[in-house]
Amino acid sequence: MNRRMLTREEEEAAGEEIEVRREDQDKINKFSRLHQHELSIEEDLTVKNKEREELDDISSELELADEDDIVPYKVGDAFFHVPLPQAQEMLAISGAKIEKEIEILEDKLSDIREEMGQLKVELYARFGKTINLET
Repeated sequence: MNRRMLTREEEEAAGEEIEVRREDQDKINKFSRLHQHELSIEEDLTVKNKEREELDDISSELELADEDDIVPYKVGDAFFHVPLPQAQEMLAISGAKIEKEIEILEDKLSDIREEMGQLKVELYARFGKTINLET
């Protein structure tokens, strides 16, 4: 029996359900995993941005201190008293590290969103309004 493949519009017009193929299910599953990963990265970005703001606030506060002051600097769970210039240098290093981490997370997020966008195009082309991929 020679069956012609129906277009999505023809299937919807005929009132038939669109068959979910294995590759379709794989794409749906991949989209779901990417969405969960996207949420996780957004959460990490929020934390890193808060850390960056806190470092900026601390740097601003230290600008008001005298050059000869000894200031407490937290390393892990302990505070060490260090000269102001050393504390400022350590803050600058920490700030640069956080900036790099934020940049890496933003790049990952961009890649994930791009891949999700491509999957959306493919899945909406196949299933139309019968699938909801809005996040």
